[in-house]
Amino acid sequence: MSSIQLGKIDTSVKFNNQIDCKNYLVDGELKNWEGNTSNVYSTIYTENSKGEVGPTLLGSIPDMETDAAIDALNAAEKAFNRGQGAWPTMKVKDRLKCLETFAGKMKEHREQVVELLMWEIGKNKADSYKEFDRTVDYIYDTIEAYKKLDRKSAKFDKQAGIHAHIRRGPLGVVLCLGPYNYPLNETFCLLIPAIIMGNTAIFKPAKHGVLLITPLLKAFHESFPPGVVNIVFGRGRKIASPIMETGKIDVLALIGHSTSAVALQDLHPNKNRLRLVLGLEAKNPGIILPDADLDLTIKECISGTLSYNGQRCTALKMLFVHESIVDEFNSRFAKAVDKLTYGLPWDDGAFLTPLPEPNKPAYIQELIADAKAKGAKVLNKKGGKLTHNYSYPAVLYPVTKEMNVYHEEQFGPVIPVMSYKDINEPLDVMAASEYGQQVSLFGRDIRKIGPLVDVLANLVCRVNLNSACQRGPDVYPFTGRKNSAVSTLSVFDALRSFSIRTFIAAKDNSYNNEILDALMDSKESNFVNTEYLL
Repeated sequence: MSSIQLGKIDTSVKFNNQIDCKNYLVDGELKNWEGNTSNVYSTIYTENSKGEVGPTLLGSIPDMETDAAIDALNAAEKAFNRGQGAWPTMKVKDRLKCLETFAGKMKEHREQVVELLMWEIGKNKADSYKEFDRTVDYIYDTIEAYKKLDRKSAKFDKQAGIHAHIRRGPLGVVLCLGPYNYPLNETFCLLIPAIIMGNTAIFKPAKHGVLLITPLLKAFHESFPPGVVNIVFGRGRKIASPIMETGKIDVLALIGHSTSAVALQDLHPNKNRLRLVLGLEAKNPGIILPDADLDLTIKECISGTLSYNGQRCTALKMLFVHESIVDEFNSRFAKAVDKLTYGLPWDDGAFLTPLPEPNKPAYIQELIADAKAKGAKVLNKKGGKLTHNYSYPAVLYPVTKEMNVYHEEQFGPVIPVMSYKDINEPLDVMAASEYGQQVSLFGRDIRKIGPLVDVLANLVCRVNLNSACQRGPDVYPFTGRKNSAVSTLSVFDALRSFSIRTFIAAKDNSYNNEILDALMDSKESNFVNTEYLL
């Protein structure tokens, strides 16, 4: 462990691999940016060459303008060419070869990307390696899923005297906007299925976790035909907004906040034909029944509320505890939180790490102050203590509807706790909520659990029994109700989200049957003559 302590800053560490990115990828070219650039800082404080202590300069990225964004759009549009481009009409096996090539090249940059995950967004070492490896696995799993999908489609069906060959086809041009908290994994869960289905894409990395994409620019460039993947850098208002205003985007793929999704949709002049693939915010609750195993529950609630400092859409952001056990739970849970290790991301065993957003500690303090002013107490001794880049997790109780933390998705190390007498109390809160992603239910009595599951399954999209909310495994559906999501992401579902069922049909007669037989035996159509043994 490093010597870092609450209230102090470790100036002994150095970042020696500064990246001043001048390149971006458009139309198959790694182009050199000659305009303005933006510095990228880590919220990890170190001492610079002048002896000044402050945020660490990691490098810089292009601060691109509207013209560059439109160039990227034009490249993607040209590559798709209204469905006539080389990429959307390519044989499945050839598209998959491109993805396999990319995955192989991506693995060559593992250590550099992991280092940037730690410095850019403060993710601890174990989780940074996990994110990288999980992303590579996701690419290979998506390739295998598409092979299965292709094999299932490799046949003609006959209904009511009509032969039909049904497959899934691309939608067009995709605007891909990923989140800062999982800038690799979550982003690629959008980008990879989008392009594998034959779409072309414009990808703008998130504000935080942006430099870690730069080592992969060359891999994208060398793996895909021109215009299939176009990567640009800059602010959303300069990049995403003008692209949407053209009306040429067919799919908006975004993981972020619902306000951003709505604002971008509103810019599109043809919203009726815009496909949405959105992963948005959530206020996932944990419901702790009277007979819950508190040892197990506290362990899972620690992970659920504070994994990656609570900066996950799947984090538990409200705990409902039955009044008969709330005092015991609070006492034990608060002590468990105070035992968590704070350190720098690369420190072995560091669970809590610096926050990547410079303004987040102040926001956390505002939530705590508001709750305390309205009757809540901070139950753990270290709760809310600050450094320049870090706020120690605060357990707040009792939380009421009058408090801001009750309503807002805190997306950080604040844990609101409410007690309940009647199980309908947390159910009513969930029903009235604008969100509906997941819930964690802790208990043992199946006579209580059974009816609860029936209700909860209609309020959220995943009910976790005696376990924390989470995204994975990636083969399971990942979606939400209300403001939490549009469409479904997983290895299998994402392929469907970024495609549409399309087919060739012919009446069952000797004339058509002769043509179909010849078409199946030939290699004249990549749509019909699929690779059965992929």
